[in-house]
Amino acid sequence: MQISPLVMTQVSLGRRLLRQRLSTSSSASAKLGIEGLASKVNLSGQNVLVRLDLNVPLDKSDGKTITNDKRLRAVVPTLKFLQEQGAKTVIATHIGRPKEAPFADSMKTSVVSARLSELIDTDVQCVPDIVGDRVTAATRDMSPGGVLLLENVRFDKGETKNSADFAAALAAASNANLYVNDAFGTAHRAHASTAGVCAHMAYSAAGYLMEKELRYLKGAVDAPATPLAAVIGGAKVSTKVPVIESLLDKCDYVMVGG
Repeated sequence: MQISPLVMTQVSLGRRLLRQRLSTSSSASAKLGIEGLASKVNLSGQNVLVRLDLNVPLDKSDGKTITNDKRLRAVVPTLKFLQEQGAKTVIATHIGRPKEAPFADSMKTSVVSARLSELIDTDVQCVPDIVGDRVTAATRDMSPGGVLLLENVRFDKGETKNSADFAAALAAASNANLYVNDAFGTAHRAHASTAGVCAHMAYSAAGYLMEKELRYLKGAVDAPATPLAAVIGGAKVSTKVPVIESLLDKCDYVMVGG
């Protein structure tokens, strides 16, 4: 297997991230899940900042038609649970990798909120900001069981840099001291909304999707049933080479697709 020097520069980082994720999965039982959070804290009337991965694909012809809502449907159990507990749910998510001026793609957030509203049978409100006075006011005035979607966190450069200032501002604007991460696909990234914000929370917990993925990962790594096959897909091939190399030692078959 020939690997270019450019790809190899990412191998050591990818291996380290994989080890961190596997370490997390091996001690998943010691981590706080969303139901464990509810057993520790009465969530009724409490603001809960929830990090989700709502980065759904949109039809390129109109930019506002969701072509696959799997990621939205995957987080419904977590959102429903928080609603049933009477929590005020404040959602932070990323949508793509915006390179244009901030808020130039804000329409995407409203498209996501509309479909999410249908899935959880609740009007998901949007606020055209990530932090600041408008967000603070909107999260303060929420009703128990309400759901609010913030603007794309990646519109602020502090997100991907894990800026301490942005993490603090996000926590303050959400009016939350409880945090739930249900964005498994981006949880390994040391970003402000996945890592830095936790320093400002009394409790941080995993959502149902996160717990499910960790259970699957733990089973596949610690005691896999054989023969074992792995299917690898996605567009960013360079980030998957370290994972493929690791899987070669564990799997009978590795299938790589687009």
